[in-house]
Amino acid sequence: MITRATPGQAKRGDALTRKLKALSGFTLIEVLVALGIVAVALMAGVRATSSLANNAMRQTDALLAQICAENEQIRIRLSRQMPGVGDTSVDCVQAGHHFNTVVSILTTPNPNFRRVNVRVMNDDQPVLQLSSVVGSF
Repeated sequence: MITRATPGQAKRGDALTRKLKALSGFTLIEVLVALGIVAVALMAGVRATSSLANNAMRQTDALLAQICAENEQIRIRLSRQMPGVGDTSVDCVQAGHHFNTVVSILTTPNPNFRRVNVRVMNDDQPVLQLSSVVGSF
């Protein structure tokens, strides 16, 4: 036996159906705003990742440049001779990175000492400078 809804019940059912249809999804504006928020968050993540990669590369360059500079200073100390005054340029390869090392030897007020400045550059950009004093042997 099939029962029919009374007119009052039908109106309530139609109103309920319309309410459910109105509440069942997001509007286009809501979806676009959500996409905009997600895009901004993703861009911030990309910038942070890029910044971390750049910092890691700079730190690697600084470490390798320090090895080059220390190698030059140790070479001068191990020669066991008073280094001559002037500038010399030496190429240094560390871990596949090519650096140009400029060694400047300067006089000091005391003639028994020389000041040794070592500048390490990567593509004409200064990476590191290391200074020390070497005495006569």
